[in-house]
Amino acid sequence: MSKSVDEENASARYPTATTVADFRANVAAVRARIDAAADRAGRDAASVRLLPVSKTVPTERVRIAIDSGLRLLGENKVQEAVRKHRETEDLDVSWAIIGHLQTNKARDVAAFAHEFQALDRLRVAEALDRRLQAAGRGLDVFVQVNTSAEDSKFGMPPAELSGFLKALPVYSSLRVRGLMTLAILTPDETRVRACFRVLRELRDRARADDPDLIGDGELSMGMSGDYEIAVEEGATCVRVGQAIFGARALPDSYYWPEG
Repeated sequence: MSKSVDEENASARYPTATTVADFRANVAAVRARIDAAADRAGRDAASVRLLPVSKTVPTERVRIAIDSGLRLLGENKVQEAVRKHRETEDLDVSWAIIGHLQTNKARDVAAFAHEFQALDRLRVAEALDRRLQAAGRGLDVFVQVNTSAEDSKFGMPPAELSGFLKALPVYSSLRVRGLMTLAILTPDETRVRACFRVLRELRDRARADDPDLIGDGELSMGMSGDYEIAVEEGATCVRVGQAIFGARALPDSYYWPEG
């Protein structure tokens, strides 16, 4: 079967990394773009954290990525993260869960995750807190907001954020670090930028209302196709997969809204 135009374009734009040198080169290229975007916005590039996302990448290549120096990796699906965590336990790496979480998977996340970037329901907060308390662990979390108002997206409506943040302190094992969003999937840069601006404005409003509820006030936003715009709009964490690991077998639209 021949490749679609989208697949061919992605393959050309995001060559597959298979060696330590490949990964180091790809990370350096992404980092250079982050630095340039931060410079355009008058920001300190050191304030932007790069989170490599290894979803769908075979463990053999993930191990090479870790060998290249990556120490924190993001995964969307809990089952895939659990498997890769188990298969890389001999290496120095931590895992961030960045996709939608069902309450019945809270035990898995509480057992090993370094951070969770998709908190959007109190039921999930309660389930995580219960499991974390039992394990004697804490967990850094980001609250996910649906800034594009798309029914297909996870995350809470912006209007519900204030009340949600006020309800979280009772779950003492959860350390709120900031907010997360997925921008609308479109080539229209203006609409993408608007999503990121909404999240930044929500963070600023939360800081003004009660800074203790928003933690460090981080903004996790931007992926391979739009992370430079996100940095220009204030991102402190960008979640980059294809630009580091290489093009996925299917176009972004297949995985949406999982990232």
